[in-house]
Amino acid sequence: MAATCPRCRHALDEGPVQYRCSHCRRAVYAADVDTEFRSLPLTSVGVAQ
Repeated sequence: MAATCPRCRHALDEGPVQYRCSHCRRAVYAADVDTEFRSLPLTSVGVAQ
């Protein structure tokens, strides 16, 4: 899984210590990037109405 920018969610390039987002031009340290888990979108499945 590719690392994504925490601000705009575009793919990050370079690395492995410091990544760079070419879309928003943000520098992100590898320790600040969550590459093992992805947050799932919230759904309303199972919600009683």
